[in-house]
Amino acid sequence: MSRLRVFEETAPEAPVVVTSELSEIAAELARIGVKFEQWVPRVDVEPGALPDEIFEAFREDIDRVVAENGFNSVDVASIGPDNPNKEAARAKFLDEHFHIEDEVRFFVAGSGMFTLHVDGRVYEVLCEKGDFIAVPDRTLHWFDMGPEPAFVAIRFFKDPEGWVGHFTGSDWASKFPRFEGDQ
Repeated sequence: MSRLRVFEETAPEAPVVVTSELSEIAAELARIGVKFEQWVPRVDVEPGALPDEIFEAFREDIDRVVAENGFNSVDVASIGPDNPNKEAARAKFLDEHFHIEDEVRFFVAGSGMFTLHVDGRVYEVLCEKGDFIAVPDRTLHWFDMGPEPAFVAIRFFKDPEGWVGHFTGSDWASKFPRFEGDQ
């Protein structure tokens, strides 16, 4: 189940907001410029699925999002718990960073956790199958796929280089809960 927890940055042990209500998640995130929607996937796709299968299954949704937002590139991030590089994949974006363009994802299967650091608050967004999230460019955040990653996400870009993380060097991410995959 999708979930939002909001913390004051100085109190990582005590969330001030906790909700799994999709409309509340969307409203709370909209206050900081983040778009959050729940879509109904038309096809079941398993983590580890090949990109061509996913593109074929979600072509109509992909084309609509590309047309509405002017994206020039679409790819698929798909990782299963049997991936031999899962530890390195998890570690890649666990530290606070930002991107020079919006980070837009549709979770086709599985789950992952975006944590956003905005105006003295930390917004922990557990994204699951059917969640669409658009994080504005330059928003400080980190992403955790958990120790046994299992997700498929369609990623949208205006510039393929836009997904490159620009790391802040701060230790904020280490102060907040990690995604353990069974939350």
